Amino acid sequence: MKQLRTLYILVFFTLILLAGCATKKTISYPDSPLGGVIHISVDESFQPVIEEHIKMYEGLYPGTKIIAHYKSEAACLKDLYQDTSIRMVIVTRGLTPKEARIYNDSLGYTPFSDKVATDAIAIIVNSSSNDTLFTMDRLKQQLTGKWSSKQTVVFDGLSATSSVRFAMDSIVRGAPFDTAVVRAVKNSKEVLNYVALHPDAIGMVGFSWIGNPEDTAQTNMLKKVKIGYVQCIKCIDSPYVKPTQAGMITRRYPLVRGLYYIVKENYSGLGSGLASFLKYERGQLIFRRAYLAPIMDFGIRSVKINEKL
Repeated sequence: MKQLRTLYILVFFTLILLAGCATKKTISYPDSPLGGVIHISVDESFQPVIEEHIKMYEGLYPGTKIIAHYKSEAACLKDLYQDTSIRMVIVTRGLTPKEARIYNDSLGYTPFSDKVATDAIAIIVNSSSNDTLFTMDRLKQQLTGKWSSKQTVVFDGLSATSSVRFAMDSIVRGAPFDTAVVRAVKNSKEVLNYVALHPDAIGMVGFSWIGNPEDTAQTNMLKKVKIGYVQCIKCIDSPYVKPTQAGMITRRYPLVRGLYYIVKENYSGLGSGLASFLKYERGQLIFRRAYLAPIMDFGIRSVKINEKL
């Protein structure tokens, strides 16, 4: 009798367990690192190099589709917070502690971010100009309207772009721009075109738009514009330097900034897959080939190649 009672108890709990398994649902996610579709927002000043990453990633994983929306940095960060279809942004900074707390309160988790490369702001002048040497003080004076020559300084927007924010934070340090001198155009490509057509204009663009001597479009543009030299305070051998991989890594070139991803996923999705690709070897080699400074130590590319800049 005792054995029979024990058998009944075992059968009872077995039935409960089976019923629980039958009602338990498997969580299904819309994408993975190997398949699916994702929308991302990307700082427009990095468009050339990020397009190369997307092309390579989709080639390696044919089941994936990454739809990039290129816009100002502020618009990218706004998308991350307000647009549920955007689960990844690529910008020049990570989340602040305050932003991380806000996301954690609203989502129940904190988006993850990391630096993947170092970029530079290039100073661009017309190909006919001999005015190619700049100091940080001169740039500040020009942007604030205190420079004797009223040359037009062209940005990819007067507000909300990463290039403008960099100039405000690192060049004028909070002083207001002189809007009689500073001009806004739509994007980085228009900055280059404007400087190419106006001999007295100075432009500021992300290095990935003009710094790759192996990109035909960029070498063609370098027939119309020049990359300026900026004073290097720590240099003994050369007082003025152009942006190069070596200059970005050593900070000899002063106008440098980071490149970061921020991913809004709490599972292993396509955003997580692209983030890993950017951070590790294949993605890092693309940054290196684009003449940005990767976070992986591959060594510095040939000085002879960089001299083509």
